[in-house]
Amino acid sequence: MSTLEIRDLHVTVDEADGSVKEILRGVDLTIASGEVHAVMGPNGSGKSTLAYSIAGHPKYTVTGGTVTLDGEDVLAMSVDERARAGMFLAMQYPVEVPGVTVSNFLRTAKTAIDGEAPKLRTWVKDVKQAMDDLRMDSSFAERNVNEHFSGGEKKRHEILQMELLKPKFAILDETDSGLDVDALKIVSEGVNRSLAAVSPGVLLITHYTRILRYIKPDFVHVFVNGKVAEQGGPELAESLEETGYDRFLTPA
Repeated sequence: MSTLEIRDLHVTVDEADGSVKEILRGVDLTIASGEVHAVMGPNGSGKSTLAYSIAGHPKYTVTGGTVTLDGEDVLAMSVDERARAGMFLAMQYPVEVPGVTVSNFLRTAKTAIDGEAPKLRTWVKDVKQAMDDLRMDSSFAERNVNEHFSGGEKKRHEILQMELLKPKFAILDETDSGLDVDALKIVSEGVNRSLAAVSPGVLLITHYTRILRYIKPDFVHVFVNGKVAEQGGPELAESLEETGYDRFLTPA
């Protein structure tokens, strides 16, 4: 059983004009193994900033607060140390890596995280099974990472990584964006398989409730202006489907 704790997290970003903008203004979240926390909110509310700050993106500067994983200071870790500690980020806009095949990328990542190379026969079997489950053709393994991938292929590749790397905590940054209904179901099934297999804690960032029909959240947090404005259970997501975010954006 593991716990990711975020306490009073404040984060800034440097703007193009040289100014500094505060994005996160005191975020508190606690996620335990096996729990699915949905973070919802309007554009510009800081949801992706939260994801990338936890993962260690250099663009973002933490100016206050703490992030701990089982008591260990995540913010003191390098990006690769966070990955080895069990953190995983499925990016909203996965980057292309020309010259590196999917198969090489996956095995290199698995070796780096585990500290030893997986046994080849077992690894090949696991990769094939995971790709079959995600309806990915075997030729996909020999393509360069995200190069000329469709939006759906990029998102399936992110979940393929999640299934094979078996993180303690997975941050899914708008994994549903750009997916049609069929692709959304396939991606959601992959997340649910990971939950059933290794019970990671999941921070699921989304604008919409449609992915929550397939990945059932235990907790829902409404994110507005860089902080949690309201939280509750799955019923909160249903309420947002009907009312939207206007009541959170209207000045008191």
